[in-house]
Amino acid sequence: MPSTVEVGTILMREWPGMPTLIGVESEPLFEGWSTVKVQDTSPLERKMRAVGWNFFFMATEVKAMFFGSLSATKIQSALRRILAKVKPQHFNGLEVTELVARHFLGVPYVTMSAHSRHLQQSCNLDSAEARQTSQHNADWARG
Repeated sequence: MPSTVEVGTILMREWPGMPTLIGVESEPLFEGWSTVKVQDTSPLERKMRAVGWNFFFMATEVKAMFFGSLSATKIQSALRRILAKVKPQHFNGLEVTELVARHFLGVPYVTMSAHSRHLQQSCNLDSAEARQTSQHNADWARG
């Protein structure tokens, strides 16, 4: 698990050619997913557009909550739950957009919010079936 998952962290499904395409460092997170090491997504998106790719941001927010204080294992668990919620949509990225610690009646809890992202060559978002096929092919190529 990376040392810090914070607001702005981008997760990408691993597929052959991804590191060379986006031209940034990535760090494995868990099975099939890596975090992309960027401070700001704007330069990353410009770099992708320059090579003919588009990085879509989905408006639907996905949330997970856990009780207790922030810890790496709890954050990883929340990320897994969020990824399970968006898995049927077959998007290849996720951006953490909110990580808030609160208390209710003295009980600490944390809410994590994220938005799906999708990297593809076309400027029109592929259908769910096309994304599923692409994801299946990438999984097969990865082994």
